[in-house]
Amino acid sequence: MRWNMMILASCLATAGCVGNSMSERQDANIESSLQYDTVPCDQLLAQRNGLAQQYNLPVTAKPTFSNPAMGFGPFTPDMRSKAKRDSDKASGEIDAMNRSIERRDCGKPDNQKKKFALPS
Repeated sequence: MRWNMMILASCLATAGCVGNSMSERQDANIESSLQYDTVPCDQLLAQRNGLAQQYNLPVTAKPTFSNPAMGFGPFTPDMRSKAKRDSDKASGEIDAMNRSIERRDCGKPDNQKKKFALPS
C-alpha cells in the first residue's frame, strides 16, 4: 500500500511539472486587454463578434476555471479536448476585447459632442 501511494504521488508530481496541468493551461487563457487598445473600435467589435461566432460563444464570454480538489490544481493533468481548449482560449480573448471595448466606450454614441454643443 505504501508503494502504491509513493507511485501515485510521483505520477501526480510529474503530471504537474510537465506544463500540462489544468490550472496552468487555464491561467494561460487570461489575456491583457491593453493589446487591443490600438485596434480601432469598429474593427475590434467585428473581430470579437467573428471570434464569438466561430466558437459558438456569446459576445459576453468569460474564461472559466475548473475546481480541482483543494491543493491538487497544479498536479491535475489537462484532460480537456482540443476543441474545448480552443473554445476556452477564445473566451479569454473575447473577455480581453470586451474590457478594451468597455474602457474605450466603443459602440456607444459619441456623448462628447452632446456635452459641448451650444444650446439650440
